[in-house]
Amino acid sequence: MRVVIAGSSGLIGSSLVASMRAAGHEVLRLVRRKAAAPDERGWDPYAGRVDEGTFDGVDAVINLCGAGIGDKRWDDARKQVLHDSRVVPTEVLSAAVVEHGVPALINSSGAHFYGDTGSRLVGEDAPAGHTYMARLTQDWEAATSAAQAGGVRVVLMRTAVVISPSGGVFGRLKPVFQFFLGGKLGTGEQFFPWVSLDDVVSAYRFVTEHQEIRGPVNVAAPTPATNAEFTKAAGAALNRPTPWVVPAFALKTLLGGEMAQELLLSGPGLTPGVLEAHGFPFLHPALPSALNAAVA
Repeated sequence: MRVVIAGSSGLIGSSLVASMRAAGHEVLRLVRRKAAAPDERGWDPYAGRVDEGTFDGVDAVINLCGAGIGDKRWDDARKQVLHDSRVVPTEVLSAAVVEHGVPALINSSGAHFYGDTGSRLVGEDAPAGHTYMARLTQDWEAATSAAQAGGVRVVLMRTAVVISPSGGVFGRLKPVFQFFLGGKLGTGEQFFPWVSLDDVVSAYRFVTEHQEIRGPVNVAAPTPATNAEFTKAAGAALNRPTPWVVPAFALKTLLGGEMAQELLLSGPGLTPGVLEAHGFPFLHPALPSALNAAVA
């Protein structure tokens, strides 16, 4: 297949480019500067500009664009960045795939579409939540409406927290655990939706290649875990005790109440119904396996 990837330099994107090429696919990378390599195509989503010929003969566009949710505190300016960095590129690519006859748009989305599900597990047919992150994710997915109306196969990848050797949440937490400061957050009873980097990359390739898959796809491991279970497993993988409890008020003071509550003190119980129904082979179905691979 000939595939265009936007957001190819990020944690998932850089690994996905390598994975797609290893599987024999041709990959073109959209870059927000003048193209400087044969596999690059320049674009400016905020100006609605894409290099001419970018979509010629393309079988699928994969959109991974979006500023980091946990990189900075959520003031009004940051919320606007989080919104625009997702919605604007998605709208541009959604219109482009229709205009150029590209048959598939594989679009990033987030596990927080469902909001806080308490102790309830949710599949792809569950309703949207009402939190800030849920509303943001709904706007993100709605930005694909032009492609859906134009008959394009749209897949919405509602991705859990990615566990990887470096970068992402676990990359930030590793030094904390290594210095014997690991502990559960708040009660620890909240869900911690997770998926290994290997599996999220494979899932993107899987849905791109399986043309019968469309609509929302929960990209999460088949064994949901709570924050307390994650903390215990991370301590075991790093050979460190995890006796501490970080109280909710401390997290809210550090990060702000809304950000701490939505990202750390609550979470959706995600189940990967669509991937399982189509026989997706998880490399790391259990948390210890994913954490040991990340540590190694």
